[in-house]
Amino acid sequence: MRKIGPVALQKAQGQEIGLSAWCRVDQARIDAFAEVSGDRQFIHVDPDRAASSVFGGIVAHGMLSLSIMSGMAATTLPEVEGQKAAINFGLETLRFRTPVRPGDNIRARFVLSELTRRGRGDLLARFAVKLEIEGEKRPALTADWLILYVF
Repeated sequence: MRKIGPVALQKAQGQEIGLSAWCRVDQARIDAFAEVSGDRQFIHVDPDRAASSVFGGIVAHGMLSLSIMSGMAATTLPEVEGQKAAINFGLETLRFRTPVRPGDNIRARFVLSELTRRGRGDLLARFAVKLEIEGEKRPALTADWLILYVF
Protein backbone atom coordinates (compact mmCIF):
# COMPACT_ATOMS: atom_id res chain seq x y z
CA MET A 1 0.00 0.00 0.00
CA ARG A 2 1.34 3.40 -0.88
CA LYS A 3 1.69 6.12 1.75
CA ILE A 4 1.20 9.86 1.62
CA GLY A 5 2.19 12.52 4.13
CA PRO A 6 -0.42 14.83 5.67
CA VAL A 7 1.04 17.87 3.87
CA ALA A 8 0.95 16.09 0.51
CA LEU A 9 -2.61 14.98 1.23
CA GLN A 10 -3.57 18.60 1.94
CA LYS A 11 -2.09 19.63 -1.42
CA ALA A 12 -4.03 16.85 -3.18
CA GLN A 13 -7.42 18.46 -2.53
CA GLY A 14 -9.46 18.55 -5.71
CA GLN A 15 -7.45 15.73 -7.27
CA GLU A 16 -8.15 12.10 -7.99
CA ILE A 17 -6.08 10.12 -5.51
CA GLY A 18 -7.29 6.62 -6.20
CA LEU A 19 -8.73 4.43 -8.91
CA SER A 20 -9.47 0.86 -7.89
CA ALA A 21 -9.08 -2.28 -9.91
CA TRP A 22 -12.14 -3.67 -11.66
CA CYS A 23 -14.28 -6.07 -9.66
CA ARG A 24 -16.77 -8.48 -11.22
CA VAL A 25 -20.20 -8.66 -9.62
CA ASP A 26 -21.61 -12.11 -10.33
CA GLN A 27 -24.85 -13.78 -9.30
CA ALA A 28 -23.08 -15.83 -6.63
CA ARG A 29 -21.97 -12.61 -4.90
CA ILE A 30 -25.47 -11.13 -5.19
CA ASP A 31 -26.98 -14.30 -3.72
CA ALA A 32 -24.44 -14.33 -0.87
CA PHE A 33 -25.24 -10.70 -0.06
CA ALA A 34 -28.97 -11.48 -0.11
CA GLU A 35 -28.35 -14.26 2.40
CA VAL A 36 -26.14 -12.19 4.70
CA SER A 37 -28.30 -9.05 4.58
CA GLY A 38 -31.68 -10.77 4.57
CA ASP A 39 -32.67 -8.72 1.52
CA ARG A 40 -34.02 -11.41 -0.79
CA GLN A 41 -36.20 -9.11 -2.87
CA PHE A 42 -37.02 -10.84 -6.17
CA ILE A 43 -35.19 -8.27 -8.33
CA HIS A 44 -31.94 -9.60 -6.83
CA VAL A 45 -32.53 -13.36 -6.67
CA ASP A 46 -35.41 -14.47 -8.90
CA PRO A 47 -34.56 -14.22 -12.61
CA ASP A 48 -38.08 -15.07 -13.80
CA ARG A 49 -39.83 -12.41 -11.72
CA ALA A 50 -37.02 -9.90 -12.23
CA ALA A 51 -37.40 -10.24 -16.00
CA SER A 52 -40.86 -8.66 -15.77
CA SER A 53 -39.72 -5.88 -13.42
CA VAL A 54 -38.89 -2.31 -14.39
CA PHE A 55 -35.22 -3.44 -14.58
CA GLY A 56 -35.89 -6.23 -17.08
CA GLY A 57 -33.72 -8.66 -15.14
CA ILE A 58 -31.66 -9.25 -12.03
CA VAL A 59 -29.88 -6.27 -10.47
CA ALA A 60 -27.40 -6.22 -7.61
CA HIS A 61 -28.35 -4.64 -4.30
CA GLY A 62 -27.32 -1.00 -4.11
CA MET A 63 -25.96 -1.73 -0.65
CA LEU A 64 -23.82 -4.53 -2.12
CA SER A 65 -22.27 -2.04 -4.52
CA LEU A 66 -21.64 0.33 -1.62
CA SER A 67 -20.06 -2.48 0.42
CA ILE A 68 -17.77 -3.44 -2.45
CA MET A 69 -16.76 0.23 -2.71
CA SER A 70 -15.63 0.08 0.92
CA GLY A 71 -13.27 -2.77 0.13
CA MET A 72 -12.00 -0.86 -2.89
CA ALA A 73 -11.15 2.11 -0.66
CA ALA A 74 -9.17 -0.16 1.66
CA THR A 75 -7.01 -1.40 -1.22
CA THR A 76 -6.83 1.83 -3.24
CA LEU A 77 -6.58 4.87 -1.00
CA PRO A 78 -3.12 5.65 0.34
CA GLU A 79 -2.31 5.29 4.01
CA VAL A 80 -1.58 8.65 5.62
CA GLU A 81 1.82 8.62 7.31
CA GLY A 82 1.47 8.53 11.08
CA GLN A 83 -2.20 7.54 11.12
CA LYS A 84 -3.35 5.20 13.87
CA ALA A 85 -6.59 4.44 12.04
CA ALA A 86 -8.72 5.41 9.06
CA ILE A 87 -12.35 5.34 10.17
CA ASN A 88 -15.48 5.34 8.03
CA PHE A 89 -17.16 8.53 9.28
CA GLY A 90 -20.24 8.21 7.10
CA LEU A 91 -21.79 9.49 3.91
CA GLU A 92 -23.00 13.02 3.29
CA THR A 93 -24.74 12.04 0.08
CA LEU A 94 -25.35 8.76 -1.69
CA ARG A 95 -27.21 8.27 -4.93
CA PHE A 96 -27.73 5.01 -6.79
CA ARG A 97 -27.59 6.05 -10.46
CA THR A 98 -27.42 2.93 -12.62
CA PRO A 99 -28.21 -0.67 -11.69
CA VAL A 100 -25.33 -3.13 -11.52
CA ARG A 101 -26.20 -6.41 -13.22
CA PRO A 102 -24.72 -9.87 -12.81
CA GLY A 103 -21.50 -10.03 -14.81
CA ASP A 104 -20.80 -6.29 -14.63
CA ASN A 105 -17.34 -5.03 -13.72
CA ILE A 106 -17.23 -2.07 -11.36
CA ARG A 107 -14.46 0.17 -10.03
CA ALA A 108 -14.26 3.18 -7.72
CA ARG A 109 -12.78 6.57 -8.56
CA PHE A 110 -11.84 8.65 -5.50
CA VAL A 111 -11.38 12.44 -5.62
CA LEU A 112 -10.28 14.19 -2.44
CA SER A 113 -12.68 17.11 -2.39
CA GLU A 114 -11.93 18.51 1.07
CA LEU A 115 -9.59 17.95 4.01
CA THR A 116 -10.11 19.57 7.41
CA ARG A 117 -8.25 19.37 10.72
CA ARG A 118 -10.17 18.28 13.77
CA GLY A 119 -9.64 18.59 17.52
CA ARG A 120 -6.58 16.47 18.31
CA GLY A 121 -4.98 16.99 14.92
CA ASP A 122 -6.99 14.33 13.18
CA LEU A 123 -7.91 14.83 9.53
CA LEU A 124 -11.41 14.54 8.13
CA ALA A 125 -11.32 13.77 4.41
CA ARG A 126 -14.29 14.17 2.11
CA PHE A 127 -14.08 12.02 -0.99
CA ALA A 128 -16.27 12.45 -4.05
CA VAL A 129 -16.62 8.84 -5.17
CA LYS A 130 -17.98 7.44 -8.40
CA LEU A 131 -18.55 3.73 -8.71
CA GLU A 132 -18.19 3.11 -12.42
CA ILE A 133 -19.64 0.27 -14.46
CA GLU A 134 -17.42 -0.89 -17.32
CA GLY A 135 -19.03 0.15 -20.62
CA GLU A 136 -21.68 2.42 -19.03
CA LYS A 137 -21.75 6.21 -19.27
CA ARG A 138 -23.49 6.71 -15.94
CA PRO A 139 -21.96 5.48 -12.69
CA ALA A 140 -23.58 2.86 -10.50
CA LEU A 141 -23.45 5.30 -7.62
CA THR A 142 -22.05 8.62 -6.50
CA ALA A 143 -21.26 9.53 -2.92
CA ASP A 144 -19.64 12.12 -0.71
CA TRP A 145 -17.82 9.88 1.72
CA LEU A 146 -16.14 11.01 4.93
CA ILE A 147 -13.09 9.22 6.30
CA LEU A 148 -11.52 10.27 9.58
CA TYR A 149 -7.76 9.79 9.85
CA VAL A 150 -6.86 9.46 13.52
CA PHE A 151 -3.30 10.32 14.62
